[in-house]
Formats: sequence, C-alpha cells, structure tokens
Amino acid sequence: MKLYFSPGSCGLSPQIALREAGLDFELVKVDFGTKQTQEGDYHAVTSKGFVPALQLDNGDVITEGAVILQWIADQHPERQLLPALGTRQRYKAMEWLNYIATDLHKGMAVMFSPFVDAESKTRFADGNLGKVFAYINEHLSTHDYVLGEQFCLADGYLYNVLSWPSRVNIDITGYTHIQTFLARMEQRPTVRAALIAEDVRAA
Repeated sequence: MKLYFSPGSCGLSPQIALREAGLDFELVKVDFGTKQTQEGDYHAVTSKGFVPALQLDNGDVITEGAVILQWIADQHPERQLLPALGTRQRYKAMEWLNYIATDLHKGMAVMFSPFVDAESKTRFADGNLGKVFAYINEHLSTHDYVLGEQFCLADGYLYNVLSWPSRVNIDITGYTHIQTFLARMEQRPTVRAALIAEDVRAA
C-alpha cells in the first residue's frame, strides 16, 4: 500500500492508523504547491489533488481521511481501532469523526486559506473555532480519549488537527485538557513514529 501525504497535513492520522493496525505501507510525499510526487503528477492518483490518499495493493485508491480511517479499522477488527459495526459506541466514534472533519478540520482550513484576509481569520478564530476548542476541551475534561479510556482512530484524527493552531498563531495553551490529551497522544509509539517519518516535531 501507498499513503500519499504532505508533511504536517491531515495525512498524519491515516499514517498513525496504519501503524496502529500493524500494516506495511510506503509513504509518498506530495508537494502541496505543484501537486507533484516522486512518481509524477499526483492528479494521476486522485483527481481531487488533496491528501491523504491510500492506494491499495490492487491499485484501488481511497480518499477522504475519515473514510480511510474507517477502512483501516474494518480490515482489522481484531485491533479494535474503532468499536464494532452496529454498536452504539461505533456511532459515537462516527459522530466524532464527522465533527472533527467538519467543524474542526474545515474550520482550521479557513486559517490556512490564501483567499481569506487576516482580519477575517481573526474574527473567525474568535467567533467559531473558540467554541469548537471549548467543546473539545470540556469533553476531554472527563475523557482520556474521545470515547473514554480506550484509544480509537478518531483520537489520531483529533490529535492531527489540534497540532495545527500554533502554525496559524492560535493560542490553545489555555485549554488545559486539550494540552493533556496532546501530551498523552505523543506518548504513543505510533504517533511518535509517524511524526518522525514526516520529519515534523510534536506540538
């Protein structure tokens, strides 16, 4: 398998997931600006041009980070990376995956956009993202991980996106439970290995 990624992007969480599942894979770096890889035009892999993308051994390509996470978990249910299909806990995990993908991830994407001016970004961070951080912080005040005491792949995604605020001058150090969660995640060997592989430092 090949995981297409860009350092520091949302390709980190599928890499964590692959490591948690104990799968062999090759990392292929994508240049954000040129959409080129060592193999050539990244659009030949996915016409969306976004990372991550997971190319299976049969050549099939799966896109959208939250979907890649679900695929990895479902291929290896014995690893318990997501709760079993059909259970209430599974739907709680899906709620979190969707919340992270929409409210948090897409919200943070605004802060990286070249089409939004600095003043608008500041207002958006204060008026929108602040509420999201507060909700997550409150949840983590009573949960070690998003579902409770046990890690699941939604935690890798949450860690991935919560590592971005400092890159766009958003200070989340006051959210103490988020900080505890980030530190806890960085103790996982899979997270540390993924950060090293991407040559990025922990937040």
